[in-house]
Amino acid sequence: MTIDRRTLLSRSLAAAASALVPAAKALPASHLAAYDSESQMREALARWHERSRLHGNAQRSAGALGQGGLAMKQEAAMPAAAPAADSAAAESITNVQTAGVDEGGIVKRAGDYLIVLRRGRLFTVRVGGDALQPVATLDAYAPGSNPQGAWYDELLVSGRDVVVIGYSYARGGTEIGLFGLGADGSLAYRATHHLRSFDYYSSRNYASRLIGRKLVFYTPTLLSPWAAQPWQQFPAWRRWHGEVGAAGFRRILPATRVYRTDDDFAPGEPLALHTVTTCELDGDDLRCESAAVLGPAGRVFYVSQGSVYVWTSAWRRPGSRGEPAQPLSAVFRLPLDGAAPSALKTAGVPIDQLSFLEEGGHLNVLLRESGRGESMWGSESTAGAMALLRVPLAEFGDGRGAARREHYRRLPGAAGGALHNRFIGDWLVWGGTAGGGFGADGASAWALRYAAAGDAATLSPGHSVERIESLGRDALLVGARGGDLHFSALRLARGDARLAGSHVQRGVAQGETRTHGFFYRAQSDDEGVLGLPVLQDGARRGAYRGAQGAASVTFLRNRSLRFSALGELSARQGDVRDDACKASCVDWYGNARPIFLGDRVLALLGYEIVEGRVDGAGWRYGQSPDTPWVERLVERRRVSFAPGGAWREGRYSPFGN
Repeated sequence: MTIDRRTLLSRSLAAAASALVPAAKALPASHLAAYDSESQMREALARWHERSRLHGNAQRSAGALGQGGLAMKQEAAMPAAAPAADSAAAESITNVQTAGVDEGGIVKRAGDYLIVLRRGRLFTVRVGGDALQPVATLDAYAPGSNPQGAWYDELLVSGRDVVVIGYSYARGGTEIGLFGLGADGSLAYRATHHLRSFDYYSSRNYASRLIGRKLVFYTPTLLSPWAAQPWQQFPAWRRWHGEVGAAGFRRILPATRVYRTDDDFAPGEPLALHTVTTCELDGDDLRCESAAVLGPAGRVFYVSQGSVYVWTSAWRRPGSRGEPAQPLSAVFRLPLDGAAPSALKTAGVPIDQLSFLEEGGHLNVLLRESGRGESMWGSESTAGAMALLRVPLAEFGDGRGAARREHYRRLPGAAGGALHNRFIGDWLVWGGTAGGGFGADGASAWALRYAAAGDAATLSPGHSVERIESLGRDALLVGARGGDLHFSALRLARGDARLAGSHVQRGVAQGETRTHGFFYRAQSDDEGVLGLPVLQDGARRGAYRGAQGAASVTFLRNRSLRFSALGELSARQGDVRDDACKASCVDWYGNARPIFLGDRVLALLGYEIVEGRVDGAGWRYGQSPDTPWVERLVERRRVSFAPGGAWREGRYSPFGN
């Protein structure tokens, strides 16, 4: 017997968290069922296509655009599909969500070198010992290829293997460039691989992960209910040798690796193949495998050390009795060891990947009542009541089962406005802006020991919450009030959460909203240094401005959750040159990062790396513990790695920079 989801989803997530009565539960299998054959899958999709055709053109528009209008937009950008028959040793400098799971970024460390991905090019800068010297540069795409229509945004490094992840509208989807890093810092192109997919862009999440030597990609493929033979758009792979269009692709997702639940496909609404592809780095070749779940197009995904979780959502239209439209959601678990996926019916929508935590045999997810997933800028538009889902992994099965009332926990939170959240130690912390107004007074935040009984602690930092980060075992809330940027420490002791020290940076705003823009270097349990890009007041708050130049990176000392300003490292004002950019000429992933190398403090600022020196460390006026420490960050040196006059056969000269 299957569970009627309408008996499990109430009019709101608040009701789901407090008033649902679980229906009788069938004993599920341990995992989802895959299609038995290609013909069985094609017949199911053909029936969906025919029902959609009969459903009428009026429903077609509402259904296809119901997920933010992306399905048709992205489909139009895809090249025509080929017929089916053609079918880290060094210390991390990236602020990642899960230890041991690296995320695609714009700067990585590889031994004695920093590798930077910017505006369609790769750069290496020697930092070993006490060096700060540009070494080499290379296009981030295949020699002789046309990079127009491609965005190269994510960089991963494993040993001497450098991997550039991009999206090409012209060549068929996700583009994976393989490069070699020489012992002298040189770069060499090795190979390009293409994975046919739809655009993976998210304002908060990253498409690629690296676990050991295993690359992990989440790539959605949207299937239109109006297009015949949707299997021609299924994920496919090729090692690129200069082919034009879709030639050379080989389908890598057989029907027997496409999984589904017992839910019918809604006529007139797009489906998505939520595909996880894992690839072992193996020289110039990639050994890749794919698995996918077929479900609604709205999605948020999260990568733990052992699984990829994909939360899907679709909208149920208002019922005949006047019930409001609600998202129908489910969460899928795709193990990275190749085992069959499993699933669970759910209510609500996560804000972003930071809403997830797998730990202790449970999956924890912070939910809002409604949203359209995280693609493009979807994470900024969640709304409604809030709850925490904490469900044992043993509840996952063949997708017929649903999370029960006792798995949900109703939480306080603002009904409107963008929210931010993070799991830190035993705690879940979330916050936003009061009434959805940016920088409004009286903005609120909350903290909850997610695995323990008790109410959430209500916090009033007096500013909006635009960023939540870990300070070791404690937390940091960052946000605006008026034209100033506020930093508020949050002490997270067992059973108690309370605001501690604070700092105000006058006349600035966040210069980067992505998680990678922040970094905290802990020096002990109670001490460390943090860095964050900032923009002067008047610049577009919390977003990339679109120019070549970069803002400053501000650095604060944390001692027992009391902050002192060290200073800023800033880009040269007005030093913007013609870099002959050919690809990725907008920094959608930002262009400024704090970097800590041992005791060295650096800032990536556009085409510059600036190094600072902390003067006066450990000295203060008087002996009172309330007296602030006298420290200041002064510029030690800087280097530009910008292409231009210093470009000579792919290398840099020490002159002209």
